[in-house]
Amino acid sequence: MIRILLLMLLALIVQAADYSVLQYTGVDTVHEDGKKYHLQRNVPKECFELKVNNATVWEGNYAAASVPEQCKGTFVETVGKLSPMHMAEGIESYGELEVLAFIKEKATNKELILVDSRGSDWYAYETIPGAVNYWFTMVQNPKKYPDEFGFMLEDLNVVTNKDGSYDFSKAKTMLLFCNGPWCGQSPAAIRGYLAIGYPVEKMKWYRGGMHVWKSLSMTTTLTKQKK
Repeated sequence: MIRILLLMLLALIVQAADYSVLQYTGVDTVHEDGKKYHLQRNVPKECFELKVNNATVWEGNYAAASVPEQCKGTFVETVGKLSPMHMAEGIESYGELEVLAFIKEKATNKELILVDSRGSDWYAYETIPGAVNYWFTMVQNPKKYPDEFGFMLEDLNVVTNKDGSYDFSKAKTMLLFCNGPWCGQSPAAIRGYLAIGYPVEKMKWYRGGMHVWKSLSMTTTLTKQKK
C-alpha cells in the first residue's frame, strides 16, 4: 500500500513539474456565469499524422472570407508539443519587442547573436533576418558533427581547452528561437548548450518563434521589400 502511495505521489510530482502534460490531460475551470469547462488542446486524430514541413505550416490563407487577402495568413494550430514560458532557471524568455531591441543592439554589439535552432531546410526557406543557423542536433550530438560543432564554438567565441573543457568567459549572448511554442528544436538546443556548460545568463529564448513572429506580420526573409 505504501509503495502504491509513493508511486502515486511521484507521478503527481512529475506531472506538476512538467506543465506540458496539461495540454493533453486538460484543466477544469468554472466561468463567471457558472458554466463548467474542460480546457485542453483539441487535436483531431488525423492531425497527428500530418507531415510538418514548410508547405503545410506556412502556405495559404486563414481568416473569414470577408477579410482582404493581404490582411490574413495561415497557420497550423494542432502540431507539436507546447513548451513552458521559461525553459530553465536563469534563461530569460523574450517577446517580439525584446527580439527587435536585441536585433537593433546586435548591429553594434558583436557580443550578441540571433540563433535559428531549426534544421537547415527550415532556415533556408524562411527565417528572421539576421539570424545564423545552428541546428539543434549538432549541439546535442557534437561527436557526430565535430567540424560543424567546432565552427559554431569558434563563432560563439567559446575556447576549447586542451583537456576538452570549454572557456565561456568571452562567449556571445545568444537569443534562440525555432518554429514556435509548439516546436521542440530550440528547447532541445538549449538543453544541449546547458549540457556543455554554456552560461545561462548568456542565453535568451524567443518562445514565440516563427509562428508568432509571422502571425504578427513581422518581417522575414521571405517578406517582399519595398523598392
